[in-house]
Amino acid sequence: MKLKSAIKVGGKQYAAGERAPMLFIYPFFLFHMAMFGLSGFLMAYGSDSPDLAFLYMHGGIAITVYMLFYLAIFGVDEVKWMLINAGLGLLGIWAEIDIILGWFDKSLADFSPWVHVTPFLYYVLYTFLLRQLVVDITGSRENPARKRVVEIGYVVASLMLYVSLLLLH
Repeated sequence: MKLKSAIKVGGKQYAAGERAPMLFIYPFFLFHMAMFGLSGFLMAYGSDSPDLAFLYMHGGIAITVYMLFYLAIFGVDEVKWMLINAGLGLLGIWAEIDIILGWFDKSLADFSPWVHVTPFLYYVLYTFLLRQLVVDITGSRENPARKRVVEIGYVVASLMLYVSLLLLH
């Protein structure tokens, strides 16, 4: 994947247009985001939830930093796709988070809608990263025809998973 902006990764400076080290970027961000997303999820839905302002500050800072990295690494066009993914993902987010909360005898309806903002945004950022990984693993980024097929497959697979989860729940 070619970087859209200059970025420093693992102590090395990469210029815009240079190939990024995929074996560093994806594992690093998938792990890092999983940890921040999990902490945001536990803070939002835990029995000892912090004040909403703290939850927004904790999540807001991290989400802003991730967005800046996404723009630098993937570019505006790909981040635009994240918004499409978010629209699709609202259905999935609702289904999956409600199922996870069900494991703890809780439901999305048990919380104020404002509590869901941070976990939902983490979910959008994480699924965006997963889509980018699929595009790169399939070698679709530089092949428009293949990328179109992969994107359609991604949307269809996502919808099938989310609708199934909603129906099974």
